[in-house]
Amino acid sequence: MAILCRPAVTVPEHVITLEETLGLARRLHAGHPRLDLALRLIENTGVLTRHLVQPIEATLEHPGFTARNAVYAAEAKARVPETVRRALAHADLGPEDIDMIVYVSCTGFMMPSLTAWLINTMGFRPQTRQLPIAQLGCAAGGAAVGRAHDFCLAYPEANVLIVACEFCSLCYQPADLDVGNLLSNGLFGDAVAAAVVRGQGGRGVLLEHNGSHLVPDTEDWISYDVRDTGFHFMLDKRVPGTMAQLAPAMDAMGARRSWDVSRLDFYIVHAGGPRILDDLCAHLGLPSAMFRYSRATLTERGNIASAVVFDALDRFFEDGGAAHAARGLIAGFGPGITAEIALGRWHDGRGEPPVAARRDRPTRTAVPVGGA
Repeated sequence: MAILCRPAVTVPEHVITLEETLGLARRLHAGHPRLDLALRLIENTGVLTRHLVQPIEATLEHPGFTARNAVYAAEAKARVPETVRRALAHADLGPEDIDMIVYVSCTGFMMPSLTAWLINTMGFRPQTRQLPIAQLGCAAGGAAVGRAHDFCLAYPEANVLIVACEFCSLCYQPADLDVGNLLSNGLFGDAVAAAVVRGQGGRGVLLEHNGSHLVPDTEDWISYDVRDTGFHFMLDKRVPGTMAQLAPAMDAMGARRSWDVSRLDFYIVHAGGPRILDDLCAHLGLPSAMFRYSRATLTERGNIASAVVFDALDRFFEDGGAAHAARGLIAGFGPGITAEIALGRWHDGRGEPPVAARRDRPTRTAVPVGGA
């Protein structure tokens, strides 16, 4: 048994609105030949507010990659601990109860990972395993859930802490005038999230299966170009159409366990943009309301990378969750193009957990998605 408990999410205090974003774009890029296109794309994201770790004046400056990364490390150490404490409280556990920390982030770099600092400063045992995930981008939230699930399957009494720390504003590149980069300036926001997967006990999503799917020959559709100035976000215009490949992969994963993915009770998915959610609705034959938690995250906080699935999941918890044993899906999408998917049932924590379906052995077949 592995229960994904309620996440804790923290957003920084500095806020920028859609109107302010559009105004800045008009002022800073007045002579750009495709400014009108960039403005339309930003408006179409549906992002009304975003949170930033620095005031907008500091965000727009670029003191160099070294200074930017120092801000990342300092802000992570300042903001992650309180979020972790709340996530542990949601799971009724303390640091000493955690057996592994999965840390996901794609917006800064630390070695050793922040996991080492957390273990040294927050009371985690020195034997706590560390699993940093840095290069799955927005898909890393879903991957973290999957790896935590795998660990609890291997060690049934273990508990795993997941931490997602994304300061996307530190990747702002004022001299990069590519339309995809201009769009990202109006889409991404900053957030920290944490959640615990308990091997025994707890209330939340009882994880049953997880798997991955890579869309072939798309590894350059979402990427970082690493330059002297830091990470430059590269976005191919074909990305919004990838649900045509990923939705069937999700169907196949469910079918392997006799689950109809278009007939589930709840969906917690990465909100990369409204087109992603709209296409999922179309491909799975679902009403827009089934993705209301992801849409709320996108509207109020923007694309917060790997933290999106935890923010949407927190909103699901806040809304009361679902009926005991209700079936649902958690999915993150990111570079690769990669989908990281988990299937599970809602467990209200008061009775016996729902009986999980038989765990299939992974096989080397033509099935698009395999996993635990």
